[in-house]
Amino acid sequence: MAINFNGRVAIVTGAGGGLGRQHALALAARGAKVLVNDLGSGVHGEGGSVSPAQAVVDEIRAAGGEALANGASVTDFAAVEAMVQQAIDAWGRVDILVNNAGILRDKSFAKMSMDDFNLVVQVHLMGAAHCCKAVWPHMVAQDYGRIVMTTSSTGLYGNFGQANYGAAKLAQVGLMQTLGIEGAKHHIHVNALAPTAATRMTEGLMPEEVLAALKPEAVVPAMLVLAHESAPTRTILCAGAGTFEAAHITLTQGIHLGLGADVPEQLAARLAEVTDRTGEQIPQSGAAQGTNEVGKALAARV
Repeated sequence: MAINFNGRVAIVTGAGGGLGRQHALALAARGAKVLVNDLGSGVHGEGGSVSPAQAVVDEIRAAGGEALANGASVTDFAAVEAMVQQAIDAWGRVDILVNNAGILRDKSFAKMSMDDFNLVVQVHLMGAAHCCKAVWPHMVAQDYGRIVMTTSSTGLYGNFGQANYGAAKLAQVGLMQTLGIEGAKHHIHVNALAPTAATRMTEGLMPEEVLAALKPEAVVPAMLVLAHESAPTRTILCAGAGTFEAAHITLTQGIHLGLGADVPEQLAARLAEVTDRTGEQIPQSGAAQGTNEVGKALAARV
């Protein structure tokens, strides 16, 4: 099956360079009309210019594709709404949203200011929420949509010095899960991509030889699969250096201990049984936890 996007309209945020640029170029090369968004700021969020976005648009047009530039900050909901309207006015629809915009303000939590924590959350989490909210009514009306969040191994598993980034990136997974449920009846599929790629945001964080192996282009196939009409929903794909994995949030079978006074002691003594992954499930919604717990409680009465 060929992966193409003929007739589709895509918005890619943070697409003026690095991974976002590669996403935009790849979507355009496979037939999509692409709105290239980039604030044009530095990796820490300073400054701003539409020039990086326009440069990518020029590349796409030079290759025979259709594209528009936009310099909105994803932290500004009114500007994001105007960005989506720009695509609607030009092409009549929005089929694909790739939430890629991001910044870093790395420090250990002890040294991190709450301003730096909040800014990263605003860009990564609220920026994604703003973009999703702006495209949502259009995707509902056309009964079709594909949204790709950009999560991170830092959000999924943690990384020293990135408490703000990790919190915001895992929050995007929670947003993905609920929007995937709510969007299902409208054929809106929502997924997440956890990339490992050498970009401005990873310079200085990895050895040069590792960065050389982590070309952003190697991540793009995962985005294309998640943005395509054949995409799954509520899937977390991990990608880097041409390797692809999936991450899952699972629930163990657990054990029922009841309400006795010594339950804390029992739980401490049997914690290995609680964390045993044999028979674990991937819940289809948050209700699965309560269903499992109540089921075990009722079974214990028999």
